[in-house]
Amino acid sequence: MRIGLAQVPFSLTPQNGLQNVISMVEEASNRGCDIVCFPESTIPGLRGVGFDVAPYDHQFQKDALMKVQKLAKIKNTAIILPIEWQKENKLHIIAVVISKNGEILGYQTKNQIDPDEDQFGYEPGSGRQIFEIEGVRFGIVICHEGWRYPETVRFAAVNGASIIFHPQFTNDVENSSFYENAMICRSLENNVYFASVNYALPNQQVSTTLISPTGQCLAKAQREQNELIVFNIDPVKATRVLATRFNKHLIKKETSTDL
Repeated sequence: MRIGLAQVPFSLTPQNGLQNVISMVEEASNRGCDIVCFPESTIPGLRGVGFDVAPYDHQFQKDALMKVQKLAKIKNTAIILPIEWQKENKLHIIAVVISKNGEILGYQTKNQIDPDEDQFGYEPGSGRQIFEIEGVRFGIVICHEGWRYPETVRFAAVNGASIIFHPQFTNDVENSSFYENAMICRSLENNVYFASVNYALPNQQVSTTLISPTGQCLAKAQREQNELIVFNIDPVKATRVLATRFNKHLIKKETSTDL
């Protein structure tokens, strides 16, 4: 499967975010990608990270999603579109999976919210999904989940995912090695591909990166650059050996005191 990882600039407006998506999907299609993934909350942008983000507009979000669905069908390219979405008066960060024919296959909510995001009204979702494009199964974990909640990645690997897509936002951080090593850990501890997709940001320390099932860096975007990373992954190489050996009974709480 040929994947595209779109390191786009942060959206100045929701309309700008939609245009970034359109431009990158067109490039991904021209370069033969089966699927392209964007950063966290590409439309309208992520709140609380130092940029002005427009008030939530559900009608705009619905219209933008429909336009991206039509684009996926026209360009014959599947899309992972991370957006804000309000449901039952709760504002979620989600990633919508759109097939090559423009059908919504489902979406993954961000279930572990960063403590710094609580003040912006984001509500954690619940449940995890596995998706499939071109016969390749994959999971999605969103930013904070992939860095600090490895069980989110383990779930996908245990349930047959060969690649984990990780839409994220990471700006100017002092400990960039933590993020780079976390990508390798998520890959190696499950023997899957790990595809982390960041924005192109000023003073960016963590780039969009693809890690192999053996922990090798296969591709990395230039920092601060609007760039599409394209790579052919081989799902057979994602053996998931360590993930499939996971014994959930070993973490069962025991109360016995007998020796």
